[in-house]
Amino acid sequence: MMDWWHLLVSFFLANVFGYGGGPSSIPLMFQEIVTNHNWMNSSEFSNMLALGNALPGPIATKIAAYVGYQIGGWIGVLIAVAATVVPSIIALIILLNMLQKYKQSPVIKGMTLLVQPVIAIMMVLVTWSSLVESTKAIGYLQFFGIAAVAFYLIQIRKIHPAFVILTGFVYGGIFLST
Repeated sequence: MMDWWHLLVSFFLANVFGYGGGPSSIPLMFQEIVTNHNWMNSSEFSNMLALGNALPGPIATKIAAYVGYQIGGWIGVLIAVAATVVPSIIALIILLNMLQKYKQSPVIKGMTLLVQPVIAIMMVLVTWSSLVESTKAIGYLQFFGIAAVAFYLIQIRKIHPAFVILTGFVYGGIFLST
């Protein structure tokens, strides 16, 4: 019962304060899932994030469903996904009405521009944490080798990132499962 409450509060807070959608709420979810509640470690979170990015749909709801199921089964899924989606629905309805009314206001334009650097820094921190955990687990040489191959496949060969992520999972399952 207490786990359900923690799921509700954690995902509610991460998504209420995650201005800008799923990517901006990922660092807040990381804080709740890994740091505050120890439901996962950094490596598990990174793996879940990579798998979630390979699947279609919003990342925040996929994280909520995965963690919700791990912590509270199907009821945990419902609680975590509702805590992720309902605040956005309510805020969207309210904000769209306000933005329509004040869309030319310099204050509104300034607020949206000033939030973007904060989101960028939060994403850099999550990336840094994943980099540190990955290099600890597989070493710098293998980390940068995999990163170089992924860069080549995505940027040069124009292969969809989902296929590159799936290839990484297969590689990790075959060669790193010691």
